[in-house]
Amino acid sequence: MRRRVLGLGAVLITILGAAGCGSSDPGSGGSSASGGGGTTTVKVGIIPIVDVAPLYLGQREGFFSSRGIKLEMVSAQGGAAIIPGVVSGQFQFGFSNTTSLMVAQVKGVPVTSVANGAATNGKVGADVTGVAVRKDSTVKSAKDLAGHTVAVNTLQNIGDTTVRESVRRAGGDPAGVKFVEIPFDQMPAALDGGRVDAAWMGEPAQTIAKAQGARIVASPFAETDPKLTVATYFTSTRLTEQKPDLVKRFTEAVTESLRYASAHPDEARQILTTYTRISGDILKNLTLPSWPPRVDMASLEKLASLGEKDGLFGGKKPDLDSLFP
Repeated sequence: MRRRVLGLGAVLITILGAAGCGSSDPGSGGSSASGGGGTTTVKVGIIPIVDVAPLYLGQREGFFSSRGIKLEMVSAQGGAAIIPGVVSGQFQFGFSNTTSLMVAQVKGVPVTSVANGAATNGKVGADVTGVAVRKDSTVKSAKDLAGHTVAVNTLQNIGDTTVRESVRRAGGDPAGVKFVEIPFDQMPAALDGGRVDAAWMGEPAQTIAKAQGARIVASPFAETDPKLTVATYFTSTRLTEQKPDLVKRFTEAVTESLRYASAHPDEARQILTTYTRISGDILKNLTLPSWPPRVDMASLEKLASLGEKDGLFGGKKPDLDSLFP
């Protein structure tokens, strides 16, 4: 990400405005029959990170084309920017972390998950995200984060919620942690330069920071739940009603792609070079997430409970059964 990810709250007015003013047909702006073979071009809003590698593998392996779908991946700054694009019809599908989708739902945004996206690998100390500190830091565990400043890429979202849970589980006071918002790609420099005491990083920022001597003191995803569903692919409820066959074919193709990526981690790692600038030692050393074919509802219930505790949902409760059917 080249600049700060837009906060979900800042774009909700835009989302609801688009939904309430009669957005374009869910098939416009990218989903159209190509003629001849009846192939449908589908735009998917994605974040160019390791988590979406299965989508590119599935495209290469023909899992989408065999179902009459031509994928067009469109990069965005984050899930908060993708959600309004999906609701307005700019994208037919999108990729977002599960907390952002829960926040959107309780705000009345008409979205629904259609396929799993990524999950923690469950390895404490070696997960796809981790809280890093400088080598000489006095912070030795998540408990010690109380009283310190921790960087997250987006405030009031899955990052600070799961970091608080790590602190809580380690016996510390989560209320004592001060969070600041810094884009992932700027975190290694911010940590190394002393702008923050710790940083919750995804990949490849985590691997870059470790190469600079940083230590991982917490694995918030794995510590929250070893099967935590981190992100999913989603669409608008309007598209599920108007084009259920397209949604079904997309879901089947993504699920096959997730299985393939899980069975071929080296190919998943290598395909990153086609849509990111990750290469060399960083590519070789970065940590991969898990790509199970289905969401883990028990982990999402836990995540929703933590979000409620943190006040993310304004006193409301996400309807997980309708959001993650």
